[in-house]
Amino acid sequence: MTSPAPLPRWLGVSLLLLIAVSFASNHVAARLAFDHGANVATAVAVRSMGAALFVLALLAQARVALRMSAPTLRRAMGIGLLVAIQSLCLYSAVARIPVALALLAFNTFPLMLGLISWAAGGERPSRRAFVAMPIALVGLAVALDVAGLAGAAASAPESMGVGVAFALGGAAAFASALYLTTRWLGSTDGRLRTLVLMLVVTTVAIGAGALGGRFDWPGDAIGWTALAALTVLYSSAITALFVLLPRLGAVNNAAVMNFEPIAALFLGWVVLDQHVAAIQIAGALVVIGAIVMLTTGRR
Repeated sequence: MTSPAPLPRWLGVSLLLLIAVSFASNHVAARLAFDHGANVATAVAVRSMGAALFVLALLAQARVALRMSAPTLRRAMGIGLLVAIQSLCLYSAVARIPVALALLAFNTFPLMLGLISWAAGGERPSRRAFVAMPIALVGLAVALDVAGLAGAAASAPESMGVGVAFALGGAAAFASALYLTTRWLGSTDGRLRTLVLMLVVTTVAIGAGALGGRFDWPGDAIGWTALAALTVLYSSAITALFVLLPRLGAVNNAAVMNFEPIAALFLGWVVLDQHVAAIQIAGALVVIGAIVMLTTGRR
């Protein structure tokens, strides 16, 4: 079977930027839904079920058999649990602090992935990585206003600390999921793997909502619209990314996708009236530059 022809670089980059904006919009819509009555468990469950239905439609169209060996299924379910933790943590961060800052803290997962791989006996990080990591941490500290230089522009210290902890916890869970996916599920059909992961995330989110006694739906039309929007945005973005992946050619996915916090910064300001200080924006740019430096170097 002939592989699809790679897309021109300019088109691949443009489409990835559009997908990054869709992911950022999904998180902005999630914060809007939270502000109008929905809670984290509700948003994660609805979003993940929507994504599962999107991927199921792709599988049905391609007539891919919904079969997976028992050992592979168990491993996929374990990875799905990590993705569920990531989803719940990231949305919990979005519910507490400005969306752009939550995504910025979460986007440290490439750094964590490199360290996890190294700790598990993988290749030692390159010299470029050892330069990029401390630069990213310094930029993150500035963006999150650890020193209190942004003053009133930042969130309350208590909520900022909790939100950042959730975002970093989500990043650690996601990095672990990526590492185990490459080790355990590399030969599994990506669509089937994604379907299992999304079903596990949905189940965990419903269970978390039921056990916590807080499975809340939006209280007004704005909240319902935001909940529907975040579901459509996330499902379409992750599906588009999957469909385009074989045709992206030499485009570096990780570097381009780091546009997401920048898009969230603008969208959060326009839609949610979330303001951050100029020094925090500078810190965000430092973090993104460091991650791009890390992800575009030679392996």
